[in-house]
Amino acid sequence: MPQDPTALILMYFVVPLWLLAGLCDYLCHRATHIASTSGSKESFIHLLMFVELGLPLLAAIFLEVNALIIAFMIVMFLLHEVTAFWDVSYAVSRRRVTPLEQHVHSFLEIVPLLGLTLIAARHWPQFLALFGVGAESARLSLGWKSEPLPPAYVVAVLTSATLLGALYLEELARCLRAERKAPLALHP
Repeated sequence: MPQDPTALILMYFVVPLWLLAGLCDYLCHRATHIASTSGSKESFIHLLMFVELGLPLLAAIFLEVNALIIAFMIVMFLLHEVTAFWDVSYAVSRRRVTPLEQHVHSFLEIVPLLGLTLIAARHWPQFLALFGVGAESARLSLGWKSEPLPPAYVVAVLTSATLLGALYLEELARCLRAERKAPLALHP
């Protein structure tokens, strides 16, 4: 069990908060009838954002964090931000995005940034090395964690993320069914 406070905050606060915010976002989509308003295009965007943050999560769980992994996480975070902007721009023109959903979106943007910040702090020498400063050379290799996370934690996170992913797949299936029934009801 990691004893570093940054590791504990990441594991038991940041990751659960991100998963909870994802669940709340899914429920907001259901409440605003995404299937009959913005449809499968928005749902595909949600799945894309899930992957954009899911891959760095998997890297943090299984791989030794070094400059390469930190760079990957930064790129995926920035890509997620661009996709989030696209998502909201698309959604607000086709359905009501409630104040609650907007608040949930703020969590879905800031929590990954908090996670990235804590990872940078936890691996500060490699974060600095990524920019060519500090005492260490940037390590740009892939390797399994030398000290794996507790198996029960890994199972809990992967199970929770899989269930959340399944909900977003259900959302997509619901949108596709609605579009087959009434293709003209949705905006292009």
